[in-house]
Amino acid sequence: MAEARCPASCGELIQGWILGGEKLISCPINWFSTVSVTDGCPDHLERPRMRQMLKAVLAYFNQPADMARGLHISFDSTIPVSKGLASSTADIAATALATARHLGETLDETTIANLCVRLEPTDSTVFHQLTLFDHQTAATQISYDWQPCVDILLLESPNTLNTEDYHRRHRLPALQASAPSLMQAWQLFTQAAEHHDYAMLGQSTTLSAKASQHLVVKPDFPTLLDLVEDLDLYGLNVAHSGSVVGLLLDRQRHDVEQLYWQLRQRKIHQNYPNQHLLTMVPGGVR
Repeated sequence: MAEARCPASCGELIQGWILGGEKLISCPINWFSTVSVTDGCPDHLERPRMRQMLKAVLAYFNQPADMARGLHISFDSTIPVSKGLASSTADIAATALATARHLGETLDETTIANLCVRLEPTDSTVFHQLTLFDHQTAATQISYDWQPCVDILLLESPNTLNTEDYHRRHRLPALQASAPSLMQAWQLFTQAAEHHDYAMLGQSTTLSAKASQHLVVKPDFPTLLDLVEDLDLYGLNVAHSGSVVGLLLDRQRHDVEQLYWQLRQRKIHQNYPNQHLLTMVPGGVR
């Protein structure tokens, strides 16, 4: 048996029109999709793009296509789907490396990224470092040598959004209109990474989240901004093509119980009934 796993993402730290096209920096968290590839018959339980990725990896290593009929895929995932948590990227990226390992081979992260974008828009959780990534072509890959020690209170809405449906929308005018804000957000993020500045990190993610409201509205967004300000949290981030919101904080510095209480007092919990205290982790398939 060969196995690999890839983390989820709490939406994106930033996403929007940067350097002449839409790009993103994912926010890897400690939820994972774990995929195993073994000899055996395929079954109906696997997710469709997993089989597509398995076949793509066989082709990459010049293996016969009919070899796929003798390979079984199984998976275990803690990642909710259709919420903007990079569940599909985690599935197919882990499938890619698990398949390679089953063949006695390996794949570097750039190759995994290129294989993934051939199937669908891909999150930069496939990279070990935080990376500005062209999630549709893989043409841009700018990495940052900083792994923030950040906790995230992930606010999960019951609402779902299919990523493919999101990318079929006519988003170009809104994306280009918010390009100045995204350039500022990216510059702030770059400075935050250089100086390991958490306040600046929160400023960059919050600025990107505000711009995203023109594309995918998050309920209670003004109230969430007030909450961040009142409790002196680092900031917030959102799933730009999903429904979750992340509150960026340090559980040693910030009063998490007060935060939970405020979510109830301000009735934010009605739109985000599930809350998960998570940690930002390094990305990459392992």
